[in-house]
Order: sequence, then structure tokens, then C-alpha cells
Amino acid sequence: MKTIAVDFETANEQRGSACSVGLAWIEDGRVVRVEERLIRPKEMRFSGFNVAIHGIRPEHVEDAPSFPQVMDEFHDDFRGATMIAHNAAFDFSVWRASLDHYRQSYPELSYLCSLKMAQRIWPHLLSHRLNVIAEHLMLRFRHHNAAEDAAICATAAIEMAKAVKAADVASIPAEIGMKVGRLTAYGYEPCTCRRG
Repeated sequence: MKTIAVDFETANEQRGSACSVGLAWIEDGRVVRVEERLIRPKEMRFSGFNVAIHGIRPEHVEDAPSFPQVMDEFHDDFRGATMIAHNAAFDFSVWRASLDHYRQSYPELSYLCSLKMAQRIWPHLLSHRLNVIAEHLMLRFRHHNAAEDAAICATAAIEMAKAVKAADVASIPAEIGMKVGRLTAYGYEPCTCRRG
């Protein structure tokens, strides 16, 4: 069972303005690979607010590949994978909007939201933001770097699987009453949790 954490950074307030993607592969209860790619947004408009968050500027991505080119590199990895993102509603809306810009179809995959999982599994935390979860797990990272965010998301998911005694990350939903999200060529279904 392939599980891959994903994180996007955007150039501006538009969801289709991905300028960076980070990916972290989980195998046998550990992170085994982390990748980051810069992306040249179709519309090269960077807002000061977004640049202040992630530090990526137009000159960093002017020679980078487009969104479809970057994601095509990982096409085989995504096939049949369970993806996971911290606040998946954001990251998967970036993925969809970026593909929509290029009139490309969506990949077929399942996805989980580690934010929703953390809210259910660690309700005592005052916040479930990624940096707070990293602090809870005594992990250091550079927040809003896509590769590091994806790696922390993956590591947190591994710890959450242990906390609920799930066999692996993909088995967490069955333990906490989560409905797995789906991305398909025809659209998407959100990842949700039963009220508990």
C-alpha cells in the first residue's frame, strides 16, 4: 500500500497558482523518500503575502516546469496511492485548480486529511496546525517549505497510526470514523469525519 504525503505552496491567493510541491513517501511505518519541486505558475503573479510565508519569488520559478510537467514526473507513484495532506481541503483544491488551468483530467487516488485525523486523535492540543503538531512530537522543521511540511505531515501520520493502533496510515480512517476522500477523472469527494 503506497502512502504519500503532499504539500503545495501557492504564488498568490488563487488556488491554481501552485509554485512548489513537496512529497514524502511512507513505507513500513517510516518516511523513506522526500522530494520537492518548484513549479512555474501559469500566471506569474506573486503576492507579497505569499512570498513572505514561503520565500519563493518569481525569479526562483521562471525556469521551472509547469504544473502538469512536475506532476507527470510522479504519475506512476500516484497511481493507486493513498495521499495525505495537512488540511487536505486546501492542498487538493490547489491540485484540482492547477489541473483545471491546463484542462487536464484529475488523477485517480484516495486521500486523507492529517489535520482532521489530529483533531480526532489528539483533541487535547490547543491547535492542530502543523507547527503545533511538530512541537507536540518534538520535531524541528522549516514551516512552509513544501518538502519539510510533507515530511512532517507523513511523520505525524505515522505517529497517529501508532496512537490508534492502526496497522498503517491508510488504516487510520477505519479506527476514527473517517470517510476517505477521492479524486477521480470525474471530480472529487471530500475527506470527512463523523461527528464523534
